[in-house]
Amino acid sequence: MKAITQDRYGGPETLSFTDVDRPEPAAGEVLVRVRAAAVNAADWHIMRGDPYLARLATPAVFGRKGPRHRIRGRDVAGVVEALGAGVTDLRVGDAVFGDLGLREGAFAEFVAAPAELFGPAPASLSFEEAAAVPLAGGTALAALRDAGGLQAGQRVLVNGASGGVGTFAVQIAAALGAEVTAVCSARNVDQIRELGAHRVLDYRVEDFASEPVRHHLMLDLVGNRTLRHLRRALTPDGTLVLSGGGVSRGGSAVGPMGLMIRAGLVDRFVAHRLCVFSATPDRGLLAELRDLIDAGRVTPRIERTYPLSATADAVRHLETEHARGKIVITVA
Repeated sequence: MKAITQDRYGGPETLSFTDVDRPEPAAGEVLVRVRAAAVNAADWHIMRGDPYLARLATPAVFGRKGPRHRIRGRDVAGVVEALGAGVTDLRVGDAVFGDLGLREGAFAEFVAAPAELFGPAPASLSFEEAAAVPLAGGTALAALRDAGGLQAGQRVLVNGASGGVGTFAVQIAAALGAEVTAVCSARNVDQIRELGAHRVLDYRVEDFASEPVRHHLMLDLVGNRTLRHLRRALTPDGTLVLSGGGVSRGGSAVGPMGLMIRAGLVDRFVAHRLCVFSATPDRGLLAELRDLIDAGRVTPRIERTYPLSATADAVRHLETEHARGKIVITVA
């Protein structure tokens, strides 16, 4: 089968479009014929081994000279091709979507992974749209509702609202009854308003921390502000959720992990609740996202699609162009 492989850390030029053996599903696994896969910031972080601190903190993902797994990609949508022993809740021919987590392997024509990582794909979406959902949508939902404790009627600020997670976060926060302030660049203001934001701030000319409005909950997806600056935008007992961030500059020692480490140290000494959040695959979240999508309350936004052979270009686009929504790989 065709797949995108990588044997050493580096930029998109280290990704190869090549032939590899088709996997076979082990007990408890399914073999999925991949129809589409989505690109996430996690892909370039792992591809580059960036930040260097992550290589020490996550040895299951980062090897000494290259990533532990040769095939990149977490988000996948496709059709069940074969079942491993003991799988009873999925059938051959089912359209599914899921987040492969630390296993990766989505940038390929086939992937074998535990059945529990997949759920029925939303009936209202194409495979490309379905592939855009699991990691970004799951991060947004769990970060806001579970980590952030979002309640209807609260004021929520999403910093980095035009990216993959951000476009889901704006929609989900609005669907849960929040008053949403979104921070993005000027070119994305109209799109973010369409997604349900009540207020949209252009970060180049407006400073959300200097605004008179204070927020009960902030989801920061950028990681380029100081902890003190972020906390100024919160109510006295507000919650800050940090999830991801950082930009590719050819290698960093600490990157957004520095902000997260400081938040963990400061949290016990301040009235604000400071939470570091990282998404993990969850079939329950997939089901909840599917319900929101089929009800018309959440819609994945795709900026551009690429064929599997051009995955390196897709990753380069995500790194350098500040993608508006999701970048998706069409596999078959």
